Amino acid sequence: MLHVGLTGGIGSGKSSVARRLAELGAVVVDADQVARDVVAKGEPALAAVVERFGPQVLRPDGDLDRPALGRVVFADPEALRALEGITHPAVWERTARLREEAAGAGAAVLVHDMPLLVEKQMSPEYHLVVVVDTPVETRVRRLVEHRGMPEEDARARMRSQADDEARRAAADVVLDNDGTPQELVERVDRLWRERLAPFAENLRTGARSRRPDHVTLDLDPDWQLDGPRLAARVKHALGDRAVQVDHIGSTAVPGLEAKDVIDLQVGVRTLSEADWPEFLAALDRAGYPRVHGVDRDRPKGSEPWLKRLHGGSDPGQVVHVHVREVDSPGWVWALRFRDWLRSDPAARDEYAAFKRAVLADQTRRDSYPDAKEPWFDAADNRAATWAREARWTPGSSRP
Repeated sequence: MLHVGLTGGIGSGKSSVARRLAELGAVVVDADQVARDVVAKGEPALAAVVERFGPQVLRPDGDLDRPALGRVVFADPEALRALEGITHPAVWERTARLREEAAGAGAAVLVHDMPLLVEKQMSPEYHLVVVVDTPVETRVRRLVEHRGMPEEDARARMRSQADDEARRAAADVVLDNDGTPQELVERVDRLWRERLAPFAENLRTGARSRRPDHVTLDLDPDWQLDGPRLAARVKHALGDRAVQVDHIGSTAVPGLEAKDVIDLQVGVRTLSEADWPEFLAALDRAGYPRVHGVDRDRPKGSEPWLKRLHGGSDPGQVVHVHVREVDSPGWVWALRFRDWLRSDPAARDEYAAFKRAVLADQTRRDSYPDAKEPWFDAADNRAATWAREARWTPGSSRP
């Protein structure tokens, strides 16, 4: 089942997106509704809240008096932590149960409508994160006109939330909602048709997304956000099975033209661990099935550089996941080559020019990956020399 995190600032129109996704067939779990349900009358969490804070947090009818509870906890950090210690486990338990029920019912797509997704750094927990993006002034106007909220209250609520830059960094998809309601519906429908439904089908069948056969070079500054976000997702899926996960390849080098493919490297203790059923299952669930028949890189010596390869199932972004033993020649080479190009703009530009020349040569463009190997071979000594002079080590390779 495809797990989608949906978020956006107050007044962004996130609820409208959630409603349309539900109409299209997604199961929507509303985090705010879950938080209300777990402290409803008769729930264990409500009894625990009353035991901790006293009967004054109840209304005469026995329901939780939210304003009264707010006056108790929000001026007292210790009291707030106590409340969260009661409610958060109940919320996550209820959310997990709703997810299990959706999966048991055969749902293809589950959308978690989560206002604090970015604030709680939950992006790695989903296959895809959708952020509804609306300009601040538009949001203020909507809150004032549609909800009757005083303007200063609206702005104060916005200041208490993550800013737009942080949300965009967490987003795989940014839905613009600065137009009409019908325009938003059309954007959601296109997202469902072109990305969510195909992604869910790829997960079901274990298929991966492939780049077009026709190679083109692009330059996208968003790669510097995409790579670390996807690496964090793979690391979350594998847990301790991965020693580290890094964004490698051309898209990891700022300013370098490249195919629109995110390359990730998973470092493992021994390559045999990458064949364990639990390792394969973890990546399958995360949407990175094994690519069979690819088990080595072209070495820079006589010994084979063994690896495993997985491919991402997201039709909106081609991802290659290279699994290599930590400290193996191929693992070291990938990090060193990336960091050399990051540190040497002249070498970066030389490599970009070479790639453009390959694509301009019809006799070589059809074998683009192999056509680049001579340049890699010639550059290997230069990268090694740079590493020695810079006292570079793989441990210092994170940006």
